[in-house]
Amino acid sequence: MTATTSSARRDQGLLVLRLTIAGLLLAHGVSKAGAGVGWISDMLANMGLPGFLAYGAYVGEIMAPLLVLAGLFTRPAALVMAFHMATAILLARRDAIFSINPQSGGFAIELELLFLLGAVAIALLGPGRYAVRPD
Repeated sequence: MTATTSSARRDQGLLVLRLTIAGLLLAHGVSKAGAGVGWISDMLANMGLPGFLAYGAYVGEIMAPLLVLAGLFTRPAALVMAFHMATAILLARRDAIFSINPQSGGFAIELELLFLLGAVAIALLGPGRYAVRPD
């Protein structure tokens, strides 16, 4: 395999990673845009935090994924996604962090971890060549 082929495959792989992680997370954000974030606001209020922080879900699940999909400010946007997912795990899934899903046998927070670690990988690797602002 030539260096050019290897570089092209790397860029293609980064594009698939960006489209997968950001695209799937964006679907969650679109759902929240339709249903609202009142339930997140309530959860925050129960923890003594200001409810307006719930609107951060729109940043972490709509704005940042759109930037990652486009390959624009990819690294910072991916870090926003990773921070958002870490926050979501701690706020909504902290009781399940060390749990196994009895139906599937998988880790109970595997989807959240996939989004979190996928976003970290994107932040570390950058957008690749197929981006509005490539590395």
